[in-house]
Amino acid sequence: MSISVENTAGVSWGAIIAGAACAAALSFILLILGFGLGLSAVSPWSNTGASLATIGVSSIIWVAFTQIAASGLGGYLAGRLRVRWAGVHSDEVYFRDTAHGMTAWAVSTLAAAVLLTSTLTTVMSGGVRAGAEVVGGAAEVLSTAGDAADSYFSDALLRPAPNSQAETASDSVRAEISTIFLRSLSENELSTNDSQYMASVISRYTGVSQQAAETRITQIRDQAQQAALQAETAAREAADAARKSASYSALWMFIALLCGAFFASLMATFGGRQRDSDIYDPAYISSGQASIHRPDKAI
Repeated sequence: MSISVENTAGVSWGAIIAGAACAAALSFILLILGFGLGLSAVSPWSNTGASLATIGVSSIIWVAFTQIAASGLGGYLAGRLRVRWAGVHSDEVYFRDTAHGMTAWAVSTLAAAVLLTSTLTTVMSGGVRAGAEVVGGAAEVLSTAGDAADSYFSDALLRPAPNSQAETASDSVRAEISTIFLRSLSENELSTNDSQYMASVISRYTGVSQQAAETRITQIRDQAQQAALQAETAAREAADAARKSASYSALWMFIALLCGAFFASLMATFGGRQRDSDIYDPAYISSGQASIHRPDKAI
């Protein structure tokens, strides 16, 4: 019986889909494992758990390993399960096997991007909630620290002089002084009227002179502005570090995906060669011969 090579399909979609499904499943399992190992390495306590640099490098290595292992498996299955082509030159067989591996990688990558995202979000929701609780607690601590800083500046302004018999400032007076002081910091300017009024109030409740009160206002404003500048610098540095981290993560993910495409194509050629290494002929089975070796041809 003769077979027309021109009418033989060059793509075995069944093998491609099977390889892509196995690659996506293995990728999902490895990502879940990596996520679990990552959570076990992170600790909210200082000097406990792995450092951020260690976690970053480990994540990159794990993503690359996941891509290589999953894509290699998917490419191998796509090449091993494909339909044999009769009378096709070995170079064409090599190209088709490579294309099968690349196609299986592409299908599994697209499927992971579309399907696994929502699944991973559901699985990792518990960890996200735990992280949110930690962040919420940290935010509460920072808010408390900010309130304490405001109270510190107002207390420093109204701190009585040694051996002073001045009356203690009420809460309303402290709130008024704090409001004027914080407004001067936000506008980076303290008007003459506000300065004189604050100095008179401070002089009344601290027992210092008007000139000393004005000097105290200037000194504490300088301290507050320095603290605000340090906080702004820290926030900018944190934002820049987050930007660099996101950029590096995207670049390494790109490299990992390229490695996956390469290993999927490579393993597909191995699977194809193993598939074509032994060609069984029914005519030889009855005579007791197991196989004949014809690597370039198949029935």
